Amino acid sequence: MELEAHLPFWGELPGEQREKLSRAAVERTFPQGTLVSGGSEDCTGLVLPLTGQLRAYLLTEEGKELTLYRLFPGDLCLFSASCAMRGIQFDVMVEAQRDTRALLLPAPVYRDLMESSVPVANFTNQLMAGRFSDVMWLMDQILSKKLDSRLAAFLVEEGRLAGSGELSLTHDQIARHLGSAREVVTRMLKYFQAEGLVGLSRGGVRLLDRAGLERMAGDSLREK
Repeated sequence: MELEAHLPFWGELPGEQREKLSRAAVERTFPQGTLVSGGSEDCTGLVLPLTGQLRAYLLTEEGKELTLYRLFPGDLCLFSASCAMRGIQFDVMVEAQRDTRALLLPAPVYRDLMESSVPVANFTNQLMAGRFSDVMWLMDQILSKKLDSRLAAFLVEEGRLAGSGELSLTHDQIARHLGSAREVVTRMLKYFQAEGLVGLSRGGVRLLDRAGLERMAGDSLREK
């Protein structure tokens, strides 16, 4: 198991708790596009990606998807174990954005650990506060920023993640990330293309003017 390398509180746990956690952890692989957690009723457990990338998102009342944040190797997804977290009243879906190998920690085991270990409880509270901060930042973006700045920020951030200016993304995938309609995103991308900011191809977007996109993104762009 690779728990020791990824759980900051591991060294503060007594031997019996380490053994219990190690026995309970299960390694799983999730092909790209797989739904890892379907919300609170699913309660998959805590997900710790070892390789690959996961996406946490909400479903709006209109049935649109809205990406909350990404999970990279070493991150811990608490919302996939919302049944173990008091006060979480909304469903967060988690899907594999790339082929992913992950450890699953059953929610009941982690809940017992939180209740008996101060270091685990402190770590969990800090992580949860950080995730809620991400969600509040996103809500502010949706309520106060125009789609063009949010789309520009998304493209720049995707370029950073991919380490490339060639993004293999369809208009529908982009719309799902932003919680918008595909037709609206297509219209905005065509405007970006007319301005020389991007080049469009079937199933892809090429970033032509990153500096221009960053200027358009403004404070919708997260810090590097």
